[in-house]
Amino acid sequence: MVTVNIPDELAPAAKARGLSLESYVQEILTQQLARSADPQRPRTPEEVRAWLDSLAQFSDKIPPLPDTISREWIYQDHD
Repeated sequence: MVTVNIPDELAPAAKARGLSLESYVQEILTQQLARSADPQRPRTPEEVRAWLDSLAQFSDKIPPLPDTISREWIYQDHD
């Protein structure tokens, strides 16, 4: 037998769904196991390109780096 500490929010959530606490926890575990068992499908080249474009969306607003990075430059905005 496994002993588990049940978080306080699980009992009201189970009751709101009309389930026993045990049934509700079993449902949660089943959903989690189903998600982890599904391997992620490979992304299409279009999805990869869209993701990369979203990462670079505001890259034009990044200030250029100086030729040499000094301690003063790193801490220039600190008091």
